[in-house]
Amino acid sequence: MRGFGKWAIWVYSGMAFIFLLIPIVYTIVFSFNDYRRTNIIWTGFTLDNWLNVCDAQDVCRSFGNSLFIGLVATVLATTLGTMIAIALVRYRFRFRNTTTLLIFLPMATPEVVLGAGLAAQFLQAGVPKGLLTIILAHTLFCLSFVIVTVRARVASLDPALEEAGRDLYGNPFQVFWRVTFPMLLPGIIAAALLSFALSFDDFIITNFNRGAEVTFPSYVYTAAARGIPAEANVIASAVFFLAIALVLIAQVSAAVRRRQLAKAG
Repeated sequence: MRGFGKWAIWVYSGMAFIFLLIPIVYTIVFSFNDYRRTNIIWTGFTLDNWLNVCDAQDVCRSFGNSLFIGLVATVLATTLGTMIAIALVRYRFRFRNTTTLLIFLPMATPEVVLGAGLAAQFLQAGVPKGLLTIILAHTLFCLSFVIVTVRARVASLDPALEEAGRDLYGNPFQVFWRVTFPMLLPGIIAAALLSFALSFDDFIITNFNRGAEVTFPSYVYTAAARGIPAEANVIASAVFFLAIALVLIAQVSAAVRRRQLAKAG
């Protein structure tokens, strides 16, 4: 019976893995499809889609918009979220617990509610919908995730290290940038990567607040009715390969660093 359970786990894991990879494989394969009007049926292999990725109308503009929005929203959310996380952990003030509770609300609120609420606020304030409203909406949405991630890192820091910096006659500015910030950096990077991924991939909040602007998710949603252009598959495949490459580089770098530390020890 134990052998059957082990075999069943391997089969279930393999089926789940295949199920997750099917859409990715489909996207990569159909990025090489020599399509004419629709990219639903395979008609032949070609490299033209990769060589002329911007031939499809709006595909590169929408991808550029998503990159720009993601980067700006990530910088704003990471900067504000890091400062708020430090304040919540290091300082005692009235309504601190209430503030902590309110920070979790955007994470728990359905995106359709949050997107519609922000759209109503922008309309009431007379702010025209466009890149600015998308960036503000994404910053607000990502802020909670940044605070939660960085806050966990701040709570794990050893105050004795900062006290040692002050004992060595470092002023608060020097202690923060030379002691606190390097220790916070892994959490800040993780929060920034999560924030960018959430912003780049978001469709629901963006759709309520984008106006006439087109982001990559909204472009794909609109194009899906007639078959996503192969050029969009090219961009999606390139992003996937880039993510895999970054993960491999990080893993190899970490392995090399551990080996060097082991030899030094």
